[in-house]
Amino acid sequence: MKNLLAALAAVGVILWLAAPAHAAGRGPAIRHVLVISIDGLHATDLQHYLAAHQHSTLATLAADGVQYTDAHAAVPADSFPGLLGMMTGGTPAVTGVYFDVSYDRDLASSEADCKLGRQGTRVAFDEAADGRDRRTLDPARLPHRPGSCTPVYPHDYLRTNTVFNVVHDAGGHTAWIDKHPVYEILDGPDGHGIDDLYTPEIGGDYEGSTAAPHDHITGSIQRTERYDSLKADALLNQIDGWTHDHAGRAPVPTLFGMNMQAVNVAQKLAGYADARGAPTHGLTDALAHCDTLLGRMRQALQQHGLLDSTLFVVTAKHGNAPIDQRLLRHVEKKALAQTVVAAAPHGLAQLTADQGALVWLHDRAEAARVAAALRAAPASLGIRKVIAGADVARYFGAGGNDPRTPDLVVMPQPGVIYGKPDDRKLAEHGGFDDDDTHVALLLSNPQLPRRGQSLTMPVSTTQLAPTMLAALGLSAQRLQSVRTLHTPTLPELVWDRP
Repeated sequence: MKNLLAALAAVGVILWLAAPAHAAGRGPAIRHVLVISIDGLHATDLQHYLAAHQHSTLATLAADGVQYTDAHAAVPADSFPGLLGMMTGGTPAVTGVYFDVSYDRDLASSEADCKLGRQGTRVAFDEAADGRDRRTLDPARLPHRPGSCTPVYPHDYLRTNTVFNVVHDAGGHTAWIDKHPVYEILDGPDGHGIDDLYTPEIGGDYEGSTAAPHDHITGSIQRTERYDSLKADALLNQIDGWTHDHAGRAPVPTLFGMNMQAVNVAQKLAGYADARGAPTHGLTDALAHCDTLLGRMRQALQQHGLLDSTLFVVTAKHGNAPIDQRLLRHVEKKALAQTVVAAAPHGLAQLTADQGALVWLHDRAEAARVAAALRAAPASLGIRKVIAGADVARYFGAGGNDPRTPDLVVMPQPGVIYGKPDDRKLAEHGGFDDDDTHVALLLSNPQLPRRGQSLTMPVSTTQLAPTMLAALGLSAQRLQSVRTLHTPTLPELVWDRP
């Protein structure tokens, strides 16, 4: 009897997801959620663009939407924590993912090390994990699980389920498009969250590097725009009722979306015109290109009669810092590493540094000594604050014995970027300050009761996950992160249910 009731409940959800939308009630009846992460997009970027382009697609979406002007991404403000925050409702302390490149004390670096009982390894979930075809992952490049000595895929590494898991389990069709094959992490721990995943490799981060290959995507705003267009074409196929590659018919996804990279690259290559965030020509061009792609998506939804039943979400996994170019200062990552090694010879397990730094040590007992060495060189290393030892777990809200929690967090002075000697990039992400975390957040639907309004209360992009489920009529309590952290939905939004 219990199994029968569960089956009937599942069928009921499937029938509900297929039911037609209607406008009666308190708010829109949402049947589809489309999420666009314009990576790097600050709240100020959106405001500048709307003021200068009042007839743009973004202006139309804003007129039909609600803006949260004080929205902040999860920290560290890197792609993985930022996106997982949106899609799980959780922070790194709950998801277990602190950066795309991190460290785990319990995993082995290879099958051979695993069989020898060697534990502790760098976990690189970026382009370094690609197979030769650059479309799949190479199991030999992944960390390995003790005991079975099997590879740990990104979705295995994630500790909590995602909105894709919840929607998929409720009978909805799901899809996502992103920049590396490792974004299969959104499949969630069961590995079955996304029905149609497309992850064309963008390659390494060569913005501003003198060593960049001449044809590398991220070395050029225009090449990155073409890359974004490639992915947008795949998403348009999904709106048209096809798989992303147009290989077969498929339902229009219940939950789908993609990231755009042109703004992120433009912030690093062209930067800003002033400290208030006025865009340079290159950044304006990148924003205009994103706007054009958004326009094509909105038009396609309208042509298929889906606009009124689709919640359009525009936000960003992270920002980029600094906005004020006068603060820009490059500090070699090698200098940080040398300071750590001088204080704890052979003690450095992993250093992940961009617009901030995370440090893992082989022996956690050495954290205090390393912290003292780093704090002794604030000027040369551009350090504002160092968090060490048990204070790191408290800062993130993590358990004291979590094998993934960093041993030290280095927060740099405003404008400092840790990198290579030839770095010429004007901005970077991965930090903790407003320029990294204060992102745009716009939810749009023509039937929203409070459309056209800007709300100033502070919110987190982690609140998107329960909000998207609420919009679809699904319980946010199905998300493990929401249950653990009590992540609320975004305020002032209501949804109609038939």
